[in-house]
Amino acid sequence: MNFVSGFELVKRNNVKKALAIIADGNALDLSATIPVTAAVEFVTTEHLLALGIMRHTSSHIMAHALKELWPNAKISIGPVIENGFYYDISCDHKITPDDFEKIEKKMKEIIKADYKIRREIMFKSDAIRLFSEMNEPFKVELIQDLDVEEVSLYWHEDKFVDLCRGPHLPKTGVASVHFKIMKVAGSYWRGDSKRDVLQRIYATSWFSKEELETHLHNLAEAEKRDHRRISQDMDLFHMQEESPGCIFWHPKGWIMYNALRDYMRQRVHRDGYVEVCTPQMIDRTLWEASGHWEKYREHMFIAESEGKIMSIKPMNCPGAIQIFKQGVKSYRDLPLRMAEFGCCHRNEPSGALYGALRVRGFTQDDAHIFCTPDQINSETKKFCLLLTNVYKDLGFNEFSVKFSDRPEKRTGSDEIWDISEDLLQKATTDAGLVFTINKGEGAFYGPKLEFILKDKLGREWQCGTLQVDFQLPEKLGAYYIAEDGRKHHPIMLHRAVLGSLERFIGILLEHYAGKVPLWLSPVQVVFATITNDSDEYAIAVSREFNKNGIRVELDLRSEKISSKIRKHILGKVPIIAVLGAEEVSRNTLTMRYLNGDQETLPIVEALSKVKDLCQPPQIDLPL
Repeated sequence: MNFVSGFELVKRNNVKKALAIIADGNALDLSATIPVTAAVEFVTTEHLLALGIMRHTSSHIMAHALKELWPNAKISIGPVIENGFYYDISCDHKITPDDFEKIEKKMKEIIKADYKIRREIMFKSDAIRLFSEMNEPFKVELIQDLDVEEVSLYWHEDKFVDLCRGPHLPKTGVASVHFKIMKVAGSYWRGDSKRDVLQRIYATSWFSKEELETHLHNLAEAEKRDHRRISQDMDLFHMQEESPGCIFWHPKGWIMYNALRDYMRQRVHRDGYVEVCTPQMIDRTLWEASGHWEKYREHMFIAESEGKIMSIKPMNCPGAIQIFKQGVKSYRDLPLRMAEFGCCHRNEPSGALYGALRVRGFTQDDAHIFCTPDQINSETKKFCLLLTNVYKDLGFNEFSVKFSDRPEKRTGSDEIWDISEDLLQKATTDAGLVFTINKGEGAFYGPKLEFILKDKLGREWQCGTLQVDFQLPEKLGAYYIAEDGRKHHPIMLHRAVLGSLERFIGILLEHYAGKVPLWLSPVQVVFATITNDSDEYAIAVSREFNKNGIRVELDLRSEKISSKIRKHILGKVPIIAVLGAEEVSRNTLTMRYLNGDQETLPIVEALSKVKDLCQPPQIDLPL
């Protein structure tokens, strides 16, 4: 077979700014030799893989810089992550933000030197010897654990070498100089708290100065939109060490929580669901029968009573099946859509907890649809329409879909997986949705769809899911009487739109920077008096608004009106009704909105307008 190098193919095809090459679906260095019969694609800066390859090379450049600055440092790993990369090192020098500029300067020197990046295939034993001589124990351990005969190394000429599968840029000079070191943090070697403590240096890198500046601007905006700070300003909730990963909802936060739950309750009622509630504590025997004890035990909270081992439920599915099993079901009863706002607990690592976005205690807007195989298509389309409408109502007009297929650790035969994956893919396509494959990320019992929202800063949030399950109903003995008069196991569709109410509220707060739609706002109008002479008028008007279903608050403090307005703007109150002598004499309200607009209206007009503004999304009556 004849071969040709990637460099030669770039030259023949006159491709400008080629970074790497894809041959028969495999991303390779330009130096790679490729069969002349291979299907070839060139990776330029516009390609989806380009940024990751450039960042991967940048992580090696950062490790190179760290070794030049602190020669005794021991390098470990440096993967690409979302929006950047990091490198873990062991170093006697404690790296601080004061070192960032020095590291960046050295990285730019390495880029400017334009070292040729060379890939070398080496026998495993030789690579161990090389890194042993270089006193790089982490690399030695990594290579020893690889079940291969050969490994690949990447050299910056003879100045630096690292263990890596690649691919990489052809030269250091091709790497972008538009990067910034973001932070340094501690980490454990291989995530084991009993192993070496390392220093992890995070950085971001982009192809253009504009992209870098946009990213840094968005990070600054994201900090302003941090839901934890906003929740304090709005007095919504707090968290504390005595109950890690669980939320203490304050009155205002609980109003928002219930407004969102009531909206979802109306939505699912409109779509033909019945609502159920299953127990918080369930004996381990049911979790063993369902397969969760084997696959999910480490994430369960366990309790013991009267010699029995119980689990606080991490999910609602086995409980829903117990309800389905009560009484004999006919094919005429299907599809049966069973919704549950189920409170679940999962033992997430304490280091992974993050405000309302990563918790241990949460409430899912969960549902389980029991159906026949022939109904999977129509139920998937029905769910996708529901989900699309909910996201639009909540201010998210853009989302993407991932199809997660069979994981390595799973239950069920390949035949069942083939059927369930084919049915779900076809149903998704028939629903008019385009999806990408999320390889190996399905649930252990079936494939799933993941719905990813994009917020106002372009950040992505995985929220909704739909999973096709042929197995759990069979394991737990659920059946219906089919048209042929025989018992059949139903198909179970697990689905959620928001994911969890807690996390989705955190997402909403960051998406809207706290300025949530009026129907969700815990206080919709605050009545703030200029002087105490207007107190009686404010009390009377606020009562009228309150009688009309508007959530109001009075601010009769003996403070300057400017101070009151600042306080309520910080608290993200959407309408501040200012009342002074002029408003009292004319029977009007001066309303100031969060966007800075202001208008003075007669009481009747103001009430009518505010009522309209506070209306939740219109939902049709149940079918």
